Amino acid sequence: MWRVETSKEPRDLDVLVLRPAAVADIDAVLAFWKASAEDTNREDDRGAVERLLARDPEALVLAVAGAEIVGSVIAGWDGWRTHLYRVAVREDWRRRGVSRALMARAEQRFSSAGSRRADAMVLEGNRQGQAAWRALGYAPQQEWRRWVKRLPGQAR
Repeated sequence: MWRVETSKEPRDLDVLVLRPAAVADIDAVLAFWKASAEDTNREDDRGAVERLLARDPEALVLAVAGAEIVGSVIAGWDGWRTHLYRVAVREDWRRRGVSRALMARAEQRFSSAGSRRADAMVLEGNRQGQAAWRALGYAPQQEWRRWVKRLPGQAR
């Protein structure tokens, strides 16, 4: 568990707690993403999050205030590249330093692993998200476009 001072007014606590997600958090995380993440083409389910936590128990970082999830990031490291997914902040907690705290934790994790850069997938239509990424020092890489293929036998 990592403690991070929030930069603006506190809610019921004067600190935001960053911690790795646990299996017991999965249902709350899925509900949080449904309410707070921008992606409408989700394929998240309990099994996928369980597999993530089993493979890399510290990859899913939660920002928690009291018992409530107010932010998340998946800071994935495959041994070669680092990837950022599911960066989300509950609407009433936005513009209070939650994303900055989550990203600082993710970048610390990546640096400690020896990674040289981090990449994030940001929806082209998510203008608010793009502005947040720019404020964090990230920039689009124009020469790349994400390609995807649904794997056989995988339900949607």
